Amino acid sequence: MSAAPLRSLLFIPGDSEKKLAKVDACGADAVILDLEDSVAPGNKPAARRLLADFLAARPVEERAVKLWVRVNPFDTGMTLEDLAAVMAGRPDGIVQPKIEGAACIVRLSHYLDAFEASHGIAAGSTGIIPIATETPGAPFHLGEIGQTDLPRLTGLTWGAEDLAAALGATGNRGADGDWLFTYRVARSLCLMAAHSAGVPAYETLHADFRDEAGLSATSRTAMGEGFSGRLAIHPAQVRPINEAFLPSADQIAHAQRIADAFAANPGAGTVGLDGKMVDIPHLKAAEKTLALAKRFGAA
Repeated sequence: MSAAPLRSLLFIPGDSEKKLAKVDACGADAVILDLEDSVAPGNKPAARRLLADFLAARPVEERAVKLWVRVNPFDTGMTLEDLAAVMAGRPDGIVQPKIEGAACIVRLSHYLDAFEASHGIAAGSTGIIPIATETPGAPFHLGEIGQTDLPRLTGLTWGAEDLAAALGATGNRGADGDWLFTYRVARSLCLMAAHSAGVPAYETLHADFRDEAGLSATSRTAMGEGFSGRLAIHPAQVRPINEAFLPSADQIAHAQRIADAFAANPGAGTVGLDGKMVDIPHLKAAEKTLALAKRFGAA
């Protein structure tokens, strides 16, 4: 599914009326209305009813922010209950946790086919963003995603907390605060799988919502590596994430100079700039930078 990348995707508990009331003004590119981890088992039925009403009150054409829903994993037996509750409200997409490869995405897509048909929703219009590394077996299936026709696939993200729990690990970060090797591998595989499939990769959350400096620094690093945006767990994280996933003024200016150099030399495969040779991959990267800046008003 062709879709513009998102910078910030903010989780909101599906059972919190207070937090849901703040969604429209949160500033995120997308909100993920959560029915999974942030909702206690006993509150899930109430959360489904609350989200059904919340979505119904916000027709797609009037939404101030994209509204996604994270459903419960297949192995809980609650995925269909979640979809039955929310699909009439036409969410922009579904975030599916604990997937294990393309087969899980195909399965969810079949469910969405049926719900779209029953509610008169345009076929194929509901996107899917899987969380692709939350089980020990999941990373071994990531290569399938780029090799399978998955027209609903809108992005790919990864998770470290559930993976650590599944592995019986006592933590997923080292003394320096960086991801331990196992989680760096999962993260890199997710990034490459997303680009292989031609969809944006989204960096996982920064758990300490008070650490704005760390959030900004790691988000800028993620953007430099090829991630398009990031998950957020607190409204205070939205602004730093949005800013981090925009090119800087210097990056925009440099990209424009590359584009201008090629425009002045039509048909050239390489051009000289500041004593260095730049080629077509540099031009493609520059064009991506300029398009991103234009889309979010940074140019």
